[in-house]
Amino acid sequence: MIAKIERVPLREVWPHEAYDFTQWLEENIDVLSDAIDRNIVNVEREKKTESTFSVDLVGEDEAGSAIIIENQLEKSNHDHLGKLITYLTAMQANTAVWIVAEPRPEHVAALAWLNESTNADFFLLKLEAIRIENSPPAPLLTLIVGPSEEGKSIGRSKAEMSERDHERLRFWTQLIEHPNAKLHAHTTPGRHTWQGVSSGIIRGVSFNYAVSKGGAQAEVYIDRGKDMNDENLQIFDQLYAKKDAIEEAFGGSLTWERLEGRRACRISAKVGGGFRDPETTWAATHDRMTDAMNRLVNAVRPHLKAVKILDGGGEMGGVNSETLG
Repeated sequence: MIAKIERVPLREVWPHEAYDFTQWLEENIDVLSDAIDRNIVNVEREKKTESTFSVDLVGEDEAGSAIIIENQLEKSNHDHLGKLITYLTAMQANTAVWIVAEPRPEHVAALAWLNESTNADFFLLKLEAIRIENSPPAPLLTLIVGPSEEGKSIGRSKAEMSERDHERLRFWTQLIEHPNAKLHAHTTPGRHTWQGVSSGIIRGVSFNYAVSKGGAQAEVYIDRGKDMNDENLQIFDQLYAKKDAIEEAFGGSLTWERLEGRRACRISAKVGGGFRDPETTWAATHDRMTDAMNRLVNAVRPHLKAVKILDGGGEMGGVNSETLG
């Protein structure tokens, strides 16, 4: 016969958090060691920090690094989360363990974020007391959140992405303030790889700046929308038919990317220099980008006005004859 597990109220097992549960955990630290797969030794109770705060338990791992343990025989709250972080900092610990009766979703997310975003390791465990039939109650610690190499790797990637976003924002801010960037001067700098404005002649055709870690360009970007590749190709092909005239007006060769089967087509002037180059070189890169953009606009704009777009029935449509003035 198989017996059923019965949950026992925590306060029936440990009436007082500090005097009963924390003392019990100090004497049975191996239960926690097994739950987080860390060997915790040299455990001390009610350890005082320099700020007179009192940590429930402080232990060490096998390398001698401090492990902070905070207990809460109730639903997790912001106060204990703040204490956990404060104690970790005050004790110069590398690991923090938070044991709660009921972990709230926002605290689960917070510790997962801390594991990704910091060098410390954070554990969140749910504590229950169980018995089988008339057996004595036993602790059940369930790991809810813990560190992982995958999580740390994700955190490093996010940090790198955030750094790139801030670099691109500075790059675009300086570019649109350039005296020759008049066409884009009214745009709001962003964190993306491109900064663009509508051509004002054909919907879906824009004049974009684009930048990568090591390259930059001015481009005509043709994107009429999802599933509109046929119209993109019509516009591209009519411009490509004027390739010699456009490149002569531009004053050099351009890169023509038809990109059949893709969402967009592109005509670009590559100028070199990227947002990961030293910031002291950005001004020269912006000089080249704005010069290329102004020449590209002047070379392409007259031919955009002559573009004809045919729908599936061979009818004209989709052209806005408004000019840039």
